[in-house]
Parts: sequence; C-alpha cells; structure tokens
Amino acid sequence: MKLERVLPFARTLLEQAISPGDIAIDATLGNGHDTLFLARLVGDSGRVYGFDIQDDALLSTKTQLMQHELADRVTLFHSGHENLSSCIPPIHYGKVTGAVFNLGYLPGGDKSIVTRPDTTISAIEQLLDMLAPEGIIVLVIYHGHPEGAVERDYLIRYVKQIDQARANILLYQFLNQKNHPPFIVAIEKKNDLS
Repeated sequence: MKLERVLPFARTLLEQAISPGDIAIDATLGNGHDTLFLARLVGDSGRVYGFDIQDDALLSTKTQLMQHELADRVTLFHSGHENLSSCIPPIHYGKVTGAVFNLGYLPGGDKSIVTRPDTTISAIEQLLDMLAPEGIIVLVIYHGHPEGAVERDYLIRYVKQIDQARANILLYQFLNQKNHPPFIVAIEKKNDLS
C-alpha cells in the first residue's frame, strides 16, 4: 500500500514539525508510545510534557521512558489535558512545535474512562495559543465506541469553525474501511506573518 496508514501518518506530521531542542506535548499518555517518540524527536535539549488522568498510563509511560533512558527529557502530569495552561511553564508559550492526542480510552485499560469533547476542545484552544507558528496538533480520533462517536462529532464541528487565518485544518481518513477505523485531524497554526 502506497498510502500511509493513519498512525504512521500521525508520526510523519510530528516529525515534520518537531526538531531537536523543541517543546512537544503528549496530551493523552496512553501506554507511552507517543511520549517516547516525542522524547526522541526533541533530543537532549528539548522537553516533552505529558498528561493523563490514569495511574496505569503514567506508570506505563514512566517504564517506557526509563527503559530507553529518556526520562530526563519528559515531565509527566497526573492531570487532564484541559489543565495544560496551568502546567506548562509560560516561558514555553509560543514555542510548542507539536502535540498529539490519541482520543478514546486507554488500550487494555478501563473502557469506561474516556476522553471527553469539552476537555479536548479546551486543551486544543489552550494549545493554539501555545503553539509556535507552523506548530501542529495531531488528533487521532477513535470513534468505534459510543462516547468516541460523540467526541468525533463535537470535534469535527469545532475544527470546521476555526478561522482559516488562525490555522490550517487537515482531515486524513480512509473512507471505505469497516469497523470505524481511527482517523486524523491535524491543526497547523498559521504563521503570524501570513
């Protein structure tokens, strides 16, 4: 297949946005795979901030980072992503080059604990203010469960109303696959000069 699958494409977008020394955010730690990926991208002089409300997600992420000797590049918060602006140091505002959300529930975890549209939209709004020009927010939307479908609908309505002078919005989705495969919404902050 020549078309890039959804999860590799999410990483391609992040690779294009994040360089060594940059600031990146994992808004939903999950099992720590994205945090580890971001920690490699920011290098020794960068910083990753990660958020999750579940102890299992924090433990899994810490374990991954320790195994790969990258824990010194990452600050983890046992907090929802809607609290970004109270956790990220103001010195990094305007300098965040990439952020990722994997929406839904923790793989292998409690499926009753899910991301919610109100907190996700709040986090996106905060991130848009923190992003550097051409910084990217990648939302991987899992919508194969009832709460995921609701969140999908709210998010699509929300991103469609973002002023095109503020950001570019990309939808990346395979339309003819069964079982509600995940898809991506990417938000690229416009350059302040454009």
